[in-house]
Amino acid sequence: MRIQITNDDGIDSEGLQVLARRLHSTEHDIVVVAPDRDWSGASAALGTLEAGAELRVSQVSIDGAPGLQCWALDGPPALTVVGARLGAFGDPPDLVISGINAGLNTGRAVLHSGTVGAVLTAQNFGSSGLAVSVAASDPWHWDTAAELVVEVLPLLIGAPDRSALNLNVPARPRDEVRGIRWGRLAPFGAMRAAMRSVGTDRVQFELTSSGYVPELDTDQGAVNAGFASITTLVGVTEAWARPSERGADELDGNDDGVAVESHIVPGVALHPVHRIPDGSAPHSLRRPLLGDG
Repeated sequence: MRIQITNDDGIDSEGLQVLARRLHSTEHDIVVVAPDRDWSGASAALGTLEAGAELRVSQVSIDGAPGLQCWALDGPPALTVVGARLGAFGDPPDLVISGINAGLNTGRAVLHSGTVGAVLTAQNFGSSGLAVSVAASDPWHWDTAAELVVEVLPLLIGAPDRSALNLNVPARPRDEVRGIRWGRLAPFGAMRAAMRSVGTDRVQFELTSSGYVPELDTDQGAVNAGFASITTLVGVTEAWARPSERGADELDGNDDGVAVESHIVPGVALHPVHRIPDGSAPHSLRRPLLGDG
């Protein structure tokens, strides 16, 4: 299995290097293609690109991982995935593992995470991936997160194509982690963004405590309780009415003299009777098909 390692903290980050050394010791074919600097918060951005653009890339080494292929790319994490998938660094990887991020990626704020954005980009290309983050602490528990990646890897390898998993790890030694639990996305993370005016021409961005007490079945709640949390994510989706919402009501007498069903389905013409489905309702989102899949 060929696996790409990337992250959003940059190729020199300790989390990535610990993960690379651990995965290099497995039987898998590992290639590191990561940003050459910090791109935290980049989500799935590719940066400003145009046809014929040339991107700086350099081959680097990671201490303790002799022979490991490592590349630093001048671009955000999603772009490293695109480049690897398009064959810029040898055979395209089968899987992408992104991290280990310094700090949790929990709750709906994962939308903005470059760590998660790399995995969702892989999903968009037809690959599966795992984003992994560890709670802040002194010292950091990188080894715990790396071990849990190895434990979760068979689940990812056996998962359906285009599976995207988000693993969040508490700041504990491995033998003190209480287990791994499935967690839904919390409405909020432990921190929230705040912005305030500074004079008349600037605003200042800050992170403050959200004060949110998460439920135990959320990703943040599980980590707070000493468990590692794992969540399945879907990036680009389509919203359609649930089957139970598809009634047989019809509207007669439209301009074409053809009956119009009151619900929307792919391929039908837009009509005033149609209403947008609730994208936040359970089971109303569908992942778009890729090719024959």
